[in-house]
Amino acid sequence: MFSWMEVLGQWKQGIAYPRWAALAHWGYGEARFLFYPPASWTLGAALGAILPWKLVPGAYCWIALMLAGASMYRLAREWLAARDALFAAAFYAVNPYHLVIVYWRSAYAELLAAALLPLLLAALLRLRKSGCRPVLWVSLILAAAWLTNAPAALMIHYSAAGLAVVLAVRERSWRLLARAGLAVVLGIGLASFYLLPTIFEQNWVNIGEVLAIGVRPQDNFLFTTIADADHNRFNLLVSYVALAEIVVMTWAMWRSRASRLKKEPFWLLLSTWGGVTILVMFSVSNLLWQYLPKFRFIQLPFRWLLCLNAALGLLLAMATRRWLTRALAAAALLAVLLLVGDRIQALWWDNASDIQEMSDAMSDGTGHEGIDEYVPAGADPYEVNKNLPRISDASGKAVPAQMIQWGPIEKHFVVQVSEPASLTLRLFNYPAWQVTVNERSVGTETANVTGQMLIPVAAGRSDVRIYFGRTLDRTIGDIISMIGLVLLLAVWISTRRQNATSPAA
Repeated sequence: MFSWMEVLGQWKQGIAYPRWAALAHWGYGEARFLFYPPASWTLGAALGAILPWKLVPGAYCWIALMLAGASMYRLAREWLAARDALFAAAFYAVNPYHLVIVYWRSAYAELLAAALLPLLLAALLRLRKSGCRPVLWVSLILAAAWLTNAPAALMIHYSAAGLAVVLAVRERSWRLLARAGLAVVLGIGLASFYLLPTIFEQNWVNIGEVLAIGVRPQDNFLFTTIADADHNRFNLLVSYVALAEIVVMTWAMWRSRASRLKKEPFWLLLSTWGGVTILVMFSVSNLLWQYLPKFRFIQLPFRWLLCLNAALGLLLAMATRRWLTRALAAAALLAVLLLVGDRIQALWWDNASDIQEMSDAMSDGTGHEGIDEYVPAGADPYEVNKNLPRISDASGKAVPAQMIQWGPIEKHFVVQVSEPASLTLRLFNYPAWQVTVNERSVGTETANVTGQMLIPVAAGRSDVRIYFGRTLDRTIGDIISMIGLVLLLAVWISTRRQNATSPAA
């Protein structure tokens, strides 16, 4: 919610695409919006623009779950009767892991990514058809994954690769793999405006914190314990939820094995997808987490429940025909969730007063704690002084200044000093910051430990301007995305014209 509030505040200042979260770490800032995909914080900020903040989380969750259910219905309807597709959609929308996200994890971006999984499977199955349209659809879904949630995007890409291989082997068509690979490349191109800066600038932040103790894969396999009681309670909760879903998944796979859809690739893909997701949540898969490219950046093995539930909803609809049986299966899963929630880890949810406190902290400029991995490399956010003036000397004493502007991406002030000095700013130094003193570009220094920006000034009057500039990687990323978008539109329009003229031919 702090991200949503910050984005809305920057929109009101005319910053269409925020890059720097100025109020993180109590006003020292961080490069959060460079590294966190834009879909979720854009939706959250947009909702905050039209609703009271206390209503925004609920509205966001409702939209995310409705999109998940709608996408599942779209997929299921191609293979199942309307009543069965409706059950699959309803189950998928409010499956136990989605409820864990809503009421315990608040992983809003991950929840939003759930809508992409059914669409991915539907699009991959269409790759068997000729033409460019199926490739374009897959590329759009893969691009949307990168722009929604990075760990979910990795799961989606690995799922796409595995499902494409299974489908290609079954269809005896290596051309299908080539089409899937082309979609991956085009999807990366479309998302390059986000991906390229993320890849290039990750060395400028403490990105290694995403794999710190407690959030590493080896610390989060099902039923894993470490020297952290809070971690262990939540891990136990999600482990029991996962175990219950695995039991139902196994039963559904067995019951649906004789389905008429077994003759189609649908059942095979679902069963394979579900089986692999079960495997990677246990420690026996540790080698995969250590050696598959970027696999460890998924961080939490139980995140694969996101994919498991996409397969589970469909297999459960295929395995049962009676609504009583379906209701009993859903009730059993819900009972497990409620039981472990009551006995192991109670849910947590900010109330209206908590949210109002957040809003007040953002409005008055107090800021918030921030996230460790987005802090500039070498800076320790726990060593900063929350009460430090915006501009101070080496001793921490405020330097009198005429403050002209102190915005998220631009700061402008004038100081008058009697002797050369090094100004210490309440601002983390980051390579993208460009500084001029009396209209001349100057090099900055970085304070040891705290990582604050230090600006050398000569005696006398100094007009200082600081601007969060556009780095080359962002420009190149924008160009690649634009090229990808133009290419996609050109092919789309071309195929549309061909389809329109083919009957006459």
